[in-house]
Amino acid sequence: MKATPIVLVTNNGDVGGGEVMLLALAKQATKLGIPVVVVGPAVPSTLVDASRAAGHRTVVLPVSGRAGYMAALRRWRLSHPGGLLWCNGLVPAVATALMGHRVVHLHQLPRGVQSLLVGLARRRAVATLVPSRSMAARLAGSHVLENWVEEVRPVAQQPREGTVRLGFLGRPSLEKGVGVLAAALQKLDRRAPGRYRLVLAGEPRFTSEAAQRELEQALLPVNHLIDRPGWMAPEEFFGSIDLMVCPSLVSESFGLVVAEAMCARIPFVISDAGALPEVAGPEHPWVAPAGDAELLAEAIRGAVDGNKGDFAEKAYERWLSRYSPIAGGERLEALLKLWGIAPSSSFSGGKS
Repeated sequence: MKATPIVLVTNNGDVGGGEVMLLALAKQATKLGIPVVVVGPAVPSTLVDASRAAGHRTVVLPVSGRAGYMAALRRWRLSHPGGLLWCNGLVPAVATALMGHRVVHLHQLPRGVQSLLVGLARRRAVATLVPSRSMAARLAGSHVLENWVEEVRPVAQQPREGTVRLGFLGRPSLEKGVGVLAAALQKLDRRAPGRYRLVLAGEPRFTSEAAQRELEQALLPVNHLIDRPGWMAPEEFFGSIDLMVCPSLVSESFGLVVAEAMCARIPFVISDAGALPEVAGPEHPWVAPAGDAELLAEAIRGAVDGNKGDFAEKAYERWLSRYSPIAGGERLEALLKLWGIAPSSSFSGGKS
């Protein structure tokens, strides 16, 4: 049977967590022998450039700005109705509202005005997918398709005698807990001066100037303990740290960086925000209440002094069984078969 094509439509032209998963979906669907088309705006072009580089058939809509993109996308779909339309985010789902043969795949829980639009966006969709049970519990009628990440092989760094290098990777912001992490670092430094440093990696995309000023104020007391390399490839980031910290204050829908730490065999401390404990697993020992700098510092000390070797191997096994590309491909294959989209190849028995 000939497989139905999948048309993957991006939420943004830039590449964030949702767009990383769009590219992962395209890669695994292609491995299953399913034709894939990726659709995105011309500006920003980061996503469509990445899609082309990966060898996917890519449709570039000659627009910039959200309103222009949504209007162009609706016109394009009306003139190109073939294939299963995979709306990778609320923007394409709203733009194609009331159209049939669609999947709505949400990577963030709609809030504010967005929550008023989600009902319209989901009408006539085959399914609404979310990446975690935590998010599914807050969005009635949704189904879980857990995310997955490629294996990260850290680039070895020079030994760092006597210094523990903590790491944060993502969008540095107060809502991601960077202010709380700075307060925890200050407490750690008071107890053991010079023992801890922080690699604060990432770029403040989608952050207002006011929010950025608030963040800089929170970092001021520990600026001398922070290295800020900007964007880093995961291989370089995990090779440069001893312990990853994910101290988010917001209810995370998944936690890609946690899954990356697991496959990189790097120990990590998390907050209890949203799906982070779900991804880490029920036996994860280092969890702090979101927003509590004192308990975050205690969790960091516990992780630094704990049996990290045994933990790292168990975390890697969890990644392999749940969040690796093979595990994700098997989930995608089962879902597509449920919808009557027959892959021409299979992940079954393909583990290596």
